[in-house]
Amino acid sequence: MRIAIPIWDDKISPVLDTASKLLVVEVEDQKETSRFEIYLDEHELSRRCIRIRGMDVDLLICGAVSRPFHRMLIGSGINIIQDISGHPEEVLKAYLHEKLLHSGFFMPGCRGNRERHCKNHINGSRKHNKKRKGPIKE
Repeated sequence: MRIAIPIWDDKISPVLDTASKLLVVEVEDQKETSRFEIYLDEHELSRRCIRIRGMDVDLLICGAVSRPFHRMLIGSGINIIQDISGHPEEVLKAYLHEKLLHSGFFMPGCRGNRERHCKNHINGSRKHNKKRKGPIKE
């Protein structure tokens, strides 16, 4: 499985649509096997989506994301866990240990009525765990 996390200033970027850098982590059996960072130079959302899809990203863990960009990514087969904030390493660790839902990493507003929505994203993303073979392509 390949997980992408937009980063800004050593935190998860607050808005995916304008993020300039992605951390991409390859995971097998709940353990990291490799990683790399890339810069997102594309400003147009459709081109940005094509670039992310081209990296074979299975899951995007991010902060806020616009509805149009969300629809493009989902339509491209990329699962999204949105409304997440915090340090990327800690968020990744919480996700890999299946503790992201109860971790306190949710952005303000992702509580109460929205907890089911957030839980569905986390549970839904686990269903698409694919094993990837070969080295990471950039």
